[in-house]
Amino acid sequence: MAFNFQTFKTRALTAVVFVAVMLIGLLYNHWSFFILFSIIHFGCWIEYQKLMGLIDAEYKQINNVHKYGVIIAGWAFMLFMAGPVYSIGKDRLHEIGKMFLLISGVVLPLSIIILNKKFSINTLAISLIGLVYISLSWGLLIGIRSKELYGSGIWNAFELDRGWRIPIILICSIWVNDTMAYLVGSFIGKTPFSKISPKKTWEGTAGGALLCIVFITVVGRIVFPDIDLSVFITVSSIAAVMGTMGDLLESKIKRMAKVKDSGELMPGHGGFLDRFDSLLLATPFVWLYLFLFNL
Repeated sequence: MAFNFQTFKTRALTAVVFVAVMLIGLLYNHWSFFILFSIIHFGCWIEYQKLMGLIDAEYKQINNVHKYGVIIAGWAFMLFMAGPVYSIGKDRLHEIGKMFLLISGVVLPLSIIILNKKFSINTLAISLIGLVYISLSWGLLIGIRSKELYGSGIWNAFELDRGWRIPIILICSIWVNDTMAYLVGSFIGKTPFSKISPKKTWEGTAGGALLCIVFITVVGRIVFPDIDLSVFITVSSIAAVMGTMGDLLESKIKRMAKVKDSGELMPGHGGFLDRFDSLLLATPFVWLYLFLFNL
């Protein structure tokens, strides 16, 4: 894959704006984080439903109760995963999310079956897959963000929020892996990695992963010296491997839908799913790692 300076320039300029918006949402406070990923959640769902409508004619005809109800149900899971710090007065988002999930679990399937003139189990299955693919991931990310809000030592003394650290390590790993894979693949890539994404090469994929792990581990250890070295290695490794798989999965969906991009969020970068496909697949595995090792 030959290096295209104009393409790289377009991607770089739009990436600067994208990174600035992301960093504000990620780092300002826990509420900005929740709002940012709520917007991303809705954006991903709109694009997912559009793509599925292009793939499956029946899904394109689902009614508004089904279309928007499943999105709200997915967002309710994000509320459910929010920790104690996410509260409005005496009302915790976790409890509000639990209530909406219980209501959605009963009302939504019945409404879909009753209100659809021609009910298809296939359309319901597509929406359930969307809940796992999109809402589960963003809900688990909110769960990760809710952990480690206040730490010990100097962090506790100043009551500083540390819950953003693992998410930012994960997201930076995704960015570094994507960038390094693109650059390495552009300059020395020769061997195609997958028919699903012809521009990917084994050289770019392997080089991107290796540089991602090294960079995140070295820089992360300097910035966050109290975090165990294994966390940087594991999170960056998951990001490199599962992030690449997430990109391939979304490429497969787009190929089935016969479109180039999932949306038009950013010039040179596509839509929400194009931008967050890697993070969607990597997040559940990072959450599982943190859960299993009680981190």
